[in-house]
Amino acid sequence: MITDRLANPELAEVEVGGVTRASFLVRGALAAGAVYGTAAVAPFVSNALGATTDLDILNFALTLEYLETNFYQVKAKTVGLTGMGAKYAASFGKEEAAHVAALTAAIKSGGGTPVAMPTFTFPVTSASTFLGLASVVENLGVSAYNGAGPLLQSKTLLAAAGAIVQIEARHAAAINLLLGKSPTPTGGFDAPKNMAQVLAVAGTLIKK
Repeated sequence: MITDRLANPELAEVEVGGVTRASFLVRGALAAGAVYGTAAVAPFVSNALGATTDLDILNFALTLEYLETNFYQVKAKTVGLTGMGAKYAASFGKEEAAHVAALTAAIKSGGGTPVAMPTFTFPVTSASTFLGLASVVENLGVSAYNGAGPLLQSKTLLAAAGAIVQIEARHAAAINLLLGKSPTPTGGFDAPKNMAQVLAVAGTLIKK
């Protein structure tokens, strides 16, 4: 049972009412924090607890982009990638860094403060395990943007998020093909993920 592995059981008892955008983010953060511990999900929780604006959602996206950038630009150099795997890591790392820069600029231009980059831990030790996790992370990114997009009030920011998620989807397809998997594993449609679902994966990659 999930109660057997709660890191912060007291968080599971917190109830958040309503169906507003803010309550959606808060519920997701609390659920993930109860399971993985507030330290692991602090970059998400701290923003979600006050999430009432597009800036909070952008900071959530920024943390995911930090994760992907660090994964490709730092961890990729330690696992012996060769061939297309190495080429993809180098290319994707630059593109994820561009996403970080774009989101950071958008947050600042909106009068917000970009969330600080956390420390990450990636449980991979070889090229094959790296590519396996890359598939998980990239597909997670697509689902995260699909889940967060409808919560954005600004059409301009929604368009920007759409431009980013298209690149994430292409990354995911390329990695899947490299692994011999279908580039469209979910068929004709991708299911969005809410914050709790995203944190179930991303939270485990943030160093406690």
